Amino acid sequence: MQQEKALAILKSGKNVFLTGSAGTGKTYVLNQYIDYLKERKVAVAVTASTGIAATHMNGMTIHSWSGIGIKEHLTSGNLATMKGKKYLTKNFEKVKVLIIDEISMLHKVQLNLVDTVLKYFKDSLAPFGGVQVVLCGDFFQLPPIGKQGETSRDKFAFMSDAWVGASLNVCYLTEQYRQSDNHLNLILNEIRLGSVSDVAFQQLQQATKNNLEEEKELTKLYTHNYDVDRINMEHLLTLSGGIKTFKAKTKGNKKLIETLNNSVLAPSDLQLKIGARVMFVKNNLEKDYVNGSLGEVIGFTDEGLPSVKLIYNKKVIKVEPEDWSIIDDNGKTLANYNQMPLRLAWAITVHKCQGMTLDAAEIDLSKTFESGQGYVALSRLKKLENLKLLGLNEQALRVDSLATKADMRFQELSQDVDNYYNTAELELQATVFIRDSGGLINKKEITKHKNKIKEKQRGKMSTYEVTLIHLKQKASLKEIAETRGLSVGTIAGHLIKIRKDHPDENLNFYKPKKALMDKVKKAYDKQPKGSDISLNAIYGELGGKVSYDDIKLAIAFLD
Repeated sequence: MQQEKALAILKSGKNVFLTGSAGTGKTYVLNQYIDYLKERKVAVAVTASTGIAATHMNGMTIHSWSGIGIKEHLTSGNLATMKGKKYLTKNFEKVKVLIIDEISMLHKVQLNLVDTVLKYFKDSLAPFGGVQVVLCGDFFQLPPIGKQGETSRDKFAFMSDAWVGASLNVCYLTEQYRQSDNHLNLILNEIRLGSVSDVAFQQLQQATKNNLEEEKELTKLYTHNYDVDRINMEHLLTLSGGIKTFKAKTKGNKKLIETLNNSVLAPSDLQLKIGARVMFVKNNLEKDYVNGSLGEVIGFTDEGLPSVKLIYNKKVIKVEPEDWSIIDDNGKTLANYNQMPLRLAWAITVHKCQGMTLDAAEIDLSKTFESGQGYVALSRLKKLENLKLLGLNEQALRVDSLATKADMRFQELSQDVDNYYNTAELELQATVFIRDSGGLINKKEITKHKNKIKEKQRGKMSTYEVTLIHLKQKASLKEIAETRGLSVGTIAGHLIKIRKDHPDENLNFYKPKKALMDKVKKAYDKQPKGSDISLNAIYGELGGKVSYDDIKLAIAFLD
């Protein structure tokens, strides 16, 4: 099925299982649908089976959103207690669409619990309480964690009563957007079919001889955390210079913060040196990096922020802290994790690479212990020639036999769905669904609301103008920094430009004491005329006794 048809079926309000091999654009289609719903003011819950997947989608785990946590069953008493929790009531009252990404890793028991909770809160016997449910994933990827002795039939979500009851329309995406190498694509398809040919096996074996030593962007993938941590630390310690540590800042609900701590790929204590190989772990298209972008730390700014040179386009990025948040439907932040969007990237685990696209990689599958690990690792790449395979065991190329059977059936069902619905009918149904969901159907109102969303995302004002508003309210630099999610040094830097661009604004509230002003002016005047200001030089001239933030603040008020 093409992406356009799948999106049209989603818009019609039908329950959907969106699937397809790695690289077919499942997440892209989901994001298109999420944007469509938000532009029409239809309440959508964006969730995923794991914290890692949830952060990719800017959502939260289905366990947190639904309130099921780690429960394996719910009593009537449990449900009554849950109904007394305001945040859960808010979640369920407004929601019209529930999205669960990486459904392959959600245990069938948990999907049944979500169904139970929604029926209870919505007071409806309809599947998932009458909410449109969109399940997305690929059952050849990593499976659910189950009890010892549990079979695939005991674990896979498609074996649950909730799955059957939802009468899901299967949308199996077929167009490949990641793999440009036909050989790699054929190997991946053979793995999915559960029958890897001798030719494919020999091609993988040949990849053990690929020489990628000159590939600076090379990332190492391992199946176990201890290998990854060991390799990253070994590489870091070989670099000269001191280690600079960045500690994550958190605030909000303690349990939700714990969820973020366990799911965000940026470590709570990030250790860096000049020359460190790093990977961005968040999307920021304005700064030209995405989750999976590789680079090298080439220095630290006067503010102490890392400067990273991207591998693929050589662009240098001043990396600033990013926020990972869990928010409710009203936009209120329930928990926040603030850290540099980086992690060391000489090596990463297969589990943590899920959802990424890598230009080249060195992969060790010799210790593979779970079905799907080999498939996940290999499918991160675009070309077989960019793979350096260190080894593989028998488990590496195995996928679950039940997943293979189910996948063949999913393809058949998707073809039936594709043939059954025509675009004109789906467009009519889409309008009815938005109307019945209380959303906007008037084009002018949709455009108006869409523009409001864009204004919130991009901001009508420049970052300096936003800072100026806070400065006029005489908030402290620390308060402004916390509110805006920036560093105090960045706000102090803004003040320099603001004082220059808005000389008539009375901002003397922030002017340092005369003694400090005199010290900084004396050091400032020693700077060569006509050259750029060197904060490092001024800092050195002052013997390191005045902080960079205070130096910036003083410079802002020098005549």
